[in-house]
Amino acid sequence: MATPYTPKSILITGAAGFIASHVTNRIVRNYPDYKIVVLDKLDYCSNLKNLLPASSSPNFKFVKGDIASADLVNYLLVTENIDTIMHFAAQTHVDNSFGNSFEFTKNNIYGTHVLLEACKVTGGQIRRFIHVSTDEVYGETDEDAVVGNHEASQLLPTNPYSATKAGAEMLVMAYGRSYGLPVITTRGNNVYGPNQFPEKLIPKFILLALRGKPLPIHGDGSNVRSYLYCEDVAEAFEVILHRGEVGHVYNIGTKRERTVTDVAKDVCNLFNLEADKVIQYVDNRPFNDQRYFLDDEKLKSLGWSERTRWEEGLRKTMEWYVANSDYWGDVSGALLPHPRTLMMPGSEGSEEVKGMLNLFTNNQTKMVTPASKGSPKTHSLKFLIYGRTGWIGGLLGKICEKQGIPYEYGKGRLEERSSIVLDIQSVKPTHVFNAAGVTGRPNVDWCESHKPETIRTNVVGTLTLADVCREHGLLVMNYATGCIFEYDANHPEGSGIGFKEEDTPNFTGSFYSKTKAMVEELLKEYENVCTLRVRMPISSDLSNPRNFITKISRYDKVVNIPNSMTVLDELLPISVEMAKRNLRGIWNFTNPGVVSHNEILEMYKKYIDSSYKWSNFTLEEQAKVIVAPRSNNEMDGAKLSKEFPELLSIKDSLIKYVFEPNRKVPAN
Repeated sequence: MATPYTPKSILITGAAGFIASHVTNRIVRNYPDYKIVVLDKLDYCSNLKNLLPASSSPNFKFVKGDIASADLVNYLLVTENIDTIMHFAAQTHVDNSFGNSFEFTKNNIYGTHVLLEACKVTGGQIRRFIHVSTDEVYGETDEDAVVGNHEASQLLPTNPYSATKAGAEMLVMAYGRSYGLPVITTRGNNVYGPNQFPEKLIPKFILLALRGKPLPIHGDGSNVRSYLYCEDVAEAFEVILHRGEVGHVYNIGTKRERTVTDVAKDVCNLFNLEADKVIQYVDNRPFNDQRYFLDDEKLKSLGWSERTRWEEGLRKTMEWYVANSDYWGDVSGALLPHPRTLMMPGSEGSEEVKGMLNLFTNNQTKMVTPASKGSPKTHSLKFLIYGRTGWIGGLLGKICEKQGIPYEYGKGRLEERSSIVLDIQSVKPTHVFNAAGVTGRPNVDWCESHKPETIRTNVVGTLTLADVCREHGLLVMNYATGCIFEYDANHPEGSGIGFKEEDTPNFTGSFYSKTKAMVEELLKEYENVCTLRVRMPISSDLSNPRNFITKISRYDKVVNIPNSMTVLDELLPISVEMAKRNLRGIWNFTNPGVVSHNEILEMYKKYIDSSYKWSNFTLEEQAKVIVAPRSNNEMDGAKLSKEFPELLSIKDSLIKYVFEPNRKVPAN
């Protein structure tokens, strides 16, 4: 047997659908070390509620989008470091394929081709591509066959659905052989259980019986099928993920068979109905395979076996639908004898889905759709920004305009709850950015003599915003400060040991810093907040008086202490990306490393003004000309750098984003 495979980052397509959602919930629950990114366009038979068990897990991200979007798929594979794909996304209902066959070709063949091509261009990044197919690709099994179709049996599909699934399999096999893509294919019997959209036989019969309606059977009801309970199938995929061999096909099946009439009678028994009075035979499909029968010995050799007896599984399924009869909303169209694809509550436009997407945004998930390679498409985003007149707030608006992200500035005062609610109701944002706050006029010394105003904005306003946004399922990107630490015995100046996100603030020299440390601690109780600790912000706009470089270049004397700093030109776009990734918690929002005042002024002299001069003075001398002490520290940037490996060190960032664009002194 091959060495067990351990994935790191899995992309599951069609994850809000029936089978894939059970697989997703199982893997998220059983493997907290795996990152699970799920992709679903939320078609009529998908439902975000299917993923609720996984939605609050930190290793789970939801992406709303279509596998047919090559840009989206390429973007996800790269940005999420995907090494494993479990490809469930497909149109699956045979009845629909007779009337809407082009959609099946588009989803099942073209969508699969897009995925394969994206995997090819990653250059060996993908270590497993598990393609989910169906037993229907084998076509009809002889009625008297004792041995079922095995994995090497000929594919003889008989309807548009199975033909598109067979076509997709051919592409998968070709990419495995031509490009060495590590593919595995599964072919499964019928699956039943909770959460299944009621166009399928068993949930349709249960809901019709529950409503006192006839149970329609195509043809004479003698067609034979095999049924597996959803949790058994989810376990099969768990086994194939870890133990399946590259290049192999695995049947997921059972040898227990029953006719459609048998299924209808068993449902009648559960509801104490007289089958002869309830069952109604209707026109058959254009073609209806008599029997699908699989040989499942290969999968059993990996250690999997069916666990759930038919009677037990059917009872569990019935009990779930009785308790959740309105789960799918109005499904009257799906309960017809010959349904066609309909816009159901799982579809993109419904109010229920919009509400669910907001809930998912509050639970560590993600909605991103790129418009072109490497850049996010932003029609699903809308930002509400507080701090219009502030430096960071103004820059955020410009970034949104550059990226094509719709945004509006908040009109309400943060400390007035009702005004924030009005903003949210009118703007309908996907994310809220808080760049409002009192930093002092012209500096933090102002806060020492205006303490109530400082508390009102920095503490009350920020907490009110976080609380209102939590009620509305919105993520808040909160720009905070790293000026809540100072060098100490455990973090000595020049040691390279920085303060981490979890460290307790130790600087209380200014009232401004006190309020920021206080609100940061309280915000830990809000899971919908991402706190970004900005330090000594710098931008390429050297005319801005708030720019740290502008400030110190206007002083005759400066202290010379190494500090962590934030280059806004590089980091503010990263904060927008963090919002798209729905990142939470506290982040040291600084460039890696430290830079001293003198080092910055040396750069200023080298690039901007070769005649510039300055002198230094001590902290004691500085204290005589300022009201409140200033924070000096080094922040540990490992967490941010791990999420964004391309982040430049502070000195490299200063040169690239600030000094080179403003260069006035000719280069040597």
